[in-house]
Amino acid sequence: MNAVQYAQSNRIVELMRRPAEQRGAEWVKDALQQAVLLELATLPPYLCGLWSINATSQNPVLRTLRTIVFDEMSHLGIACNLLTTVGGSPRLADETLVPKYPGPLPGGVRPELTVFLSGLTTYSVEMYAGIEEPDHPLPLPAPASHTSIGAFYTAVLNVLCDQPELITGHRQVTRDMEHHGSGNSLVELKTLDAVKSAITVIKEQGEGTSASPENPFPNAPGSGELAHYYAFRKILRGHELIDPPLPPDKWDFPTFPMGVVPAGGWPRTGSAAPPAEVTALLDQVNRTYSEMLGLLEQTWQQDDPDQATDLLDAAVSKMSKLRVPARELMKRALPDGSGKSYGPEFRYMAS
Repeated sequence: MNAVQYAQSNRIVELMRRPAEQRGAEWVKDALQQAVLLELATLPPYLCGLWSINATSQNPVLRTLRTIVFDEMSHLGIACNLLTTVGGSPRLADETLVPKYPGPLPGGVRPELTVFLSGLTTYSVEMYAGIEEPDHPLPLPAPASHTSIGAFYTAVLNVLCDQPELITGHRQVTRDMEHHGSGNSLVELKTLDAVKSAITVIKEQGEGTSASPENPFPNAPGSGELAHYYAFRKILRGHELIDPPLPPDKWDFPTFPMGVVPAGGWPRTGSAAPPAEVTALLDQVNRTYSEMLGLLEQTWQQDDPDQATDLLDAAVSKMSKLRVPARELMKRALPDGSGKSYGPEFRYMAS
């Protein structure tokens, strides 16, 4: 299939349907490219929710979202290391592959879920929880009828347990990120045990374990930090307990009222066209995001570890430059009188 068909396919569902005897080196590479795209797909919606909180850094919801964002950044790097250790090369700087919003998760995971970009609302937090939901949530013992992210990673690990010779240690990128939580550092994945540990971090930070909703790799030991799915459910529960109840787009702390980004991004022409300064901010975020993806793709193409480190540092620097223009957009009212504001589109722009 061509690149567009590949991007729009239910590739993960198709891969999960393959019988075990057909899951070899190419299956693993294909699966882990999808894992890279899955991890990337979570960042823009979580960042929009985080940046829309107009409160101090001590706000508990802001702290929770910030911790989850750092975890997801780590998961993206781990997925890239998993792909290169089996001889693949992550593809990130490609308009046909970069996740588009609103839209489904890559690969057909949780097909009932539409992932969108907006400020923090109960609707967006419900969507976040849907992304991270395990097949067997502790309060809900009934099995899910669809593929979860955790089930997908388990399938990948099973293949590597059966074929450990596929693990080569090729082009591994390292970075100390313990200050963001135990297990978040990028380490070389040269052995099956290292691969098992890496996949365990991704699964259990997002879904918890089969026995506990706590994150076994917390930002601070003994903090009682919850895995992502349960952290999002806790945010929603706290909102529900407010008396009198608040509307779905209101919280008991200030937020910017970012609206839902429409398909294709905010209109650039006609009566709904934004002012020139808004267009400039939208383009600035899209361009910086695209440059970041290009740097990340190049990072895992390097044989020289020092060059890889320099490129990753440059990508992290680009990432840090997204917040200010994104929040400026959230202060600019939409022209439709809805009371909502603009926000980042996270659209890929080819250089």
